Amino acid sequence: MSENSVSARAAAWPASRGARGVARTWAAPSFRRRLQLGLAAIWLLDAVLQLQSFMFGKGFSQMLAGMAAGNPGFIADPITWSARLVADHPTWANAAFASVQLFLAVGIAWRPAVKVALAASIPWALGVWWVGEGLGGVLAGTANPVMGGPGAVIIYALLAVLLWPTDRDGPFEAARPFGATPARLLWLILWGSLAWFAIGPASRASQAMRNMIAGMASGEPGWLASLDRNAANLVAGQGTTVAVVLAAVLSLVAAGVFLPVPGARAALVLAVVVAAVIWVVGENLGGILTGSGTDPNTGPLLILLAAAHWPATRRKAIP
Repeated sequence: MSENSVSARAAAWPASRGARGVARTWAAPSFRRRLQLGLAAIWLLDAVLQLQSFMFGKGFSQMLAGMAAGNPGFIADPITWSARLVADHPTWANAAFASVQLFLAVGIAWRPAVKVALAASIPWALGVWWVGEGLGGVLAGTANPVMGGPGAVIIYALLAVLLWPTDRDGPFEAARPFGATPARLLWLILWGSLAWFAIGPASRASQAMRNMIAGMASGEPGWLASLDRNAANLVAGQGTTVAVVLAAVLSLVAAGVFLPVPGARAALVLAVVVAAVIWVVGENLGGILTGSGTDPNTGPLLILLAAAHWPATRRKAIP
């Protein structure tokens, strides 16, 4: 054995042993695994935010009750019932919510439980999308991508599907479970819906964008509130123009994944830039600095989704 190979073995960490006593060394996680860990980190942040003191008072139940506004009765009634349940038992309800989110975070991060946790996250995300986000305002006519429409939590479910552990190969990570075309179609549907909501009646009124951004300043740190006020002044009276331009950009992002690799990468970079700008200016980092935010909103999830669609050089499939 060469001196170099001996040194390499000595430097390996940690030197654990399998069931047959064969030495095993730590290996850096694959790109897919890092994406899964990114999703786990966001679930962990959700669990931590759920333990804020605000959640154990009347504020959280009132926030939930507000999601019923504008929705059809069959959607609004379960939201109202859930809000009353939380109002009657705030401690137990919030402890349960935080525990589920912590379970999902730890389960996704712990490789033996990743499939169970990802599978469990899908119905949980759909339930929260209904009860906690009022379906993102889709049926109420208030969904707006700058404010997080059509709801952040639906993207958790989408990522759980696209990041499912698999030995199949693909041109990008999101393509591996079911193929490139279904993954691209899901991207098209999501970003196409963002473009559609960007030019909805709630978004294209002359002062709509200005009022939405200005309204986010309350409770934020000074630097972020100042950024909101400046951005609101910049788009004052330009709601229709901003809505049309934003819809056009979102449409380019939606269709861009069908382009050849250089064009697809350009579209994905644009998606990351748009998601980052919306996350800071429109979503105010999900309100996590106000003491009442429940999640980081869509920005980080859209960036994670873009990474999952990034065309990569050929490499061995690692679940």
